[in-house]
Amino acid sequence: MSAVAFLVLAAILGVLTLALILLIKNNLYVCQPSEVLIFSGRKDPHGPGHYRIVKGGRAFKWPLIETVARVDLTNMIIEVIVQNAYSKGGIPLTVQGVANIKVPGEQPLIHNALERFLGRSRQEIMRVARETLEGNLRGVLAGLTPEEVNRDKEAFAAKLTEEAGHDLEKIGLVLDTLNIQNVSDEVGYLDAIGRTRSAHIRRNAQIAEAAARADAAEVKWNQYEQGEIAKLQAQITIARKQNEKRIADATSKREALIAEEQAAVQADLAQSQAELALQDARIEQVRLQLQADVVRPAEARRDQQIAVAKADAVKIVEQGKATAKVLRDLAASYRGQGAAGRDVLLMQKLVPVLQQVAGTIGQLRVDRLTVIGNGGANGEGESLAGKLVSTNEQIKAATGVDVAGVLRQKVGTPERPKTSPPPMKR
Repeated sequence: MSAVAFLVLAAILGVLTLALILLIKNNLYVCQPSEVLIFSGRKDPHGPGHYRIVKGGRAFKWPLIETVARVDLTNMIIEVIVQNAYSKGGIPLTVQGVANIKVPGEQPLIHNALERFLGRSRQEIMRVARETLEGNLRGVLAGLTPEEVNRDKEAFAAKLTEEAGHDLEKIGLVLDTLNIQNVSDEVGYLDAIGRTRSAHIRRNAQIAEAAARADAAEVKWNQYEQGEIAKLQAQITIARKQNEKRIADATSKREALIAEEQAAVQADLAQSQAELALQDARIEQVRLQLQADVVRPAEARRDQQIAVAKADAVKIVEQGKATAKVLRDLAASYRGQGAAGRDVLLMQKLVPVLQQVAGTIGQLRVDRLTVIGNGGANGEGESLAGKLVSTNEQIKAATGVDVAGVLRQKVGTPERPKTSPPPMKR
């Protein structure tokens, strides 16, 4: 085989392979779990007609003979709203609900759906289902009163599901769920029913509450009465038992009390006799104690005071004798001194006077005392100051007694404060 022939053969094989791949790609269909594939155009020996149904998996389409259509099996949510639908009794109602429908994937229901909806859009299928549901809803409402519709929405939805599901199965649809969301009316009939029912409920609740309160109060007071009666009975029983106990105690203790009283009287008698003997002994004790505590110390104090008085008298006598001797000696000395003695006596008399004067002055400091006197009546003789100074010197020379110093000691010369005023001279 020449190279040209080999190349031609390879090209033909490549074209055939490519054509086979394209043929397989264009005619092999894969079905998802949420859909079914409808192969129509060739009679299916196992099917009901000139089509075959493939659900899940894959299938090959005969070229130029079969056509393929996909049917979506997912859920479709339809809002059902019926306005002014007359219920039993002629009351127009507005009902709102939500229904979930789908195309069935099982046989034989899917054949009904294929006959009616194959090739039609989901919106058209939903429109047909909505109109069917609304018709069934109006039919169900016509046989129910507004009270029944509003009172038990679940029963209403169940009845509607039962009737609508039967009709939908005829056209090849399945009703999964149907929920009634709202029931209302434009004339206010349901509101009036609600208010009436609320009033009845409130009335019944108030009646029940009042009855419950009355029953509770009755039970409470019955229990209180029974409790009080039980308390009184218990108190009566306790009092009766206590009385019986006291009677028994008094009966049993009577002899003991009599013996106890007799023993007490005898004990008091013995105690009185012992008290008499004790009082006699106490009298003797008090007499001896008074003798020791009062009489003897009084006699001792008397003897002591007599001895002290005698000693004081002896002392006074001796002091009087000494004083008399001193006065005699002093008088003799004054008589021996003559006029100078009178001056000394005068100075002695002046000392108390000066002390008295100084006591009235207080803290007045006397630095110097000068006595100024006049001479004789005729102007002769010495002045009184001169005589005093002369007499002081004579006494000092004769006896060693400094009359001026003695006067300073008696009067006192305290130290003058720095801030005191200058001394006064008189």
